[in-house]
Amino acid sequence: MSNLQFDFTVDKSTNSVIINREFNAGQSLVWDAFTKQELLDQWWAPKPWESRTKFMDFKVGGRRFYAMASPEGQEHWSIQKYTSISPETNFKFFSAFADKDENPQLPGSEWDLNFSEQNGTTRVRITIYNESLERMEKMIEMGFQGGFTMTLNFLENLLTTLSQRQ
Repeated sequence: MSNLQFDFTVDKSTNSVIINREFNAGQSLVWDAFTKQELLDQWWAPKPWESRTKFMDFKVGGRRFYAMASPEGQEHWSIQKYTSISPETNFKFFSAFADKDENPQLPGSEWDLNFSEQNGTTRVRITIYNESLERMEKMIEMGFQGGFTMTLNFLENLLTTLSQRQ
């Protein structure tokens, strides 16, 4: 493993989780991995689960509706509503668990993703603001840190493969 930065901080005073992760890939490729359905579904779930996007409309006011699906067919649905997009540098969305008919289960969380590149290394800073401490603690109890760390490692592997093809 290289010396790329990775840290995961829980701030109970602001109901926030802050994740900083560096990738050995160009900013536009990392941006695409977070914003294009065909790439997102390759890394967004901790194995053996997989991400299955039903639809995604990456624009302000647009949505992504997807399931985390287990090998046994169990599905956990989520909806993301995009609230702000500054191409290749930042996007924000509201995230909530949902049922299979797109009915959100509130409260949810606000995600703020920032992308910057220096010398071929792209840094992604993700801040997740939860509407309540209770929701944040539930997210942590459900194994978010371990699961999201695993998915970011899958992303690192995907980016390495995609970079080699370019």
